Amino acid sequence: MARGAKPSRLAASSAPGAFATDIDAFIGWLELERGLSQHTREGYQRDLDQCAAWAARRGAADWRTLPAAEAGAWLQSLSQRGFAAASLARKLTALRVLARFLVRENLRPADFSALLSGPKLARRLPGTLTADEVRRLLQAPAGGDPASLRDKALLELLYASGLRVSELAGLALQQVDLGAGALRVFGKGAKERFVPFGARARDALAAYLGAGRPRLVKPRTGSELFLSNRGAALSRVRLWMIVRDHARRAGINRPVKPHLLRHSFATHLLSGGADLRAIQEMLGHASISTTQIYTAVAPERLLEQHAKFHPRGRGGAKTP
Repeated sequence: MARGAKPSRLAASSAPGAFATDIDAFIGWLELERGLSQHTREGYQRDLDQCAAWAARRGAADWRTLPAAEAGAWLQSLSQRGFAAASLARKLTALRVLARFLVRENLRPADFSALLSGPKLARRLPGTLTADEVRRLLQAPAGGDPASLRDKALLELLYASGLRVSELAGLALQQVDLGAGALRVFGKGAKERFVPFGARARDALAAYLGAGRPRLVKPRTGSELFLSNRGAALSRVRLWMIVRDHARRAGINRPVKPHLLRHSFATHLLSGGADLRAIQEMLGHASISTTQIYTAVAPERLLEQHAKFHPRGRGGAKTP
């Protein structure tokens, strides 16, 4: 990609002077070479614009000559202002990926982020819904109108497949194989994976495709699976609102977002005895270490296995 080329669907960098040229080229590279989502690219651009503005006020001219100490000082200033550890870690990641891009493009001789250190993050355990809460949520859209059929199908599919909300929003008709009960999903980095879903999700999808989606189609509608009342693809924000509204209707008195259904999918599979590697594949995690966090939220399975198989467990074989 030519340096200075603008990424599609993203406004040009608002960074001062020469900083912006390299940010625009970097964001375009993330899209075309790395296949990162618009949401991720927007976050990187926002963080880098902030750092560039700060560095320019302190006399720096561009990324190519920015001292590593200045980048470290920016992060330190944010820490002193009370930024959360997760926010600091995200901004450090943006700097590190940019630094490697500059070296790759021969714009700097070395990685200026190599000596930067970030905050240590306590790994938070993901929340999850109980089986009863899931049942109530999935039963909340009960009508036969197009919106109810659509909402029923998307909620069933979220829980049955563990998709990210961006993946659900981007689903097209040709990615769904109702006969096989499976999806072809393009996740982070445009990596394709095969994700099965169960009979209830298949029935809900069939009902939506047969009697719901055709009534939402407009003249300019494309192949998007889940449609708004205007015939366009549902946005991530609208999907979040649908999940939230049905959770309230189901009497679930805590915040429910699409990602909570993804966590519940993984946790319930693990509690039921599913293989961790299979869960990793279905979730689209690049590393098994990311999936292993779910082992900390399924203690019932561990207790059951210990009691059943350990010689001194409640039901295990007795030692001689």
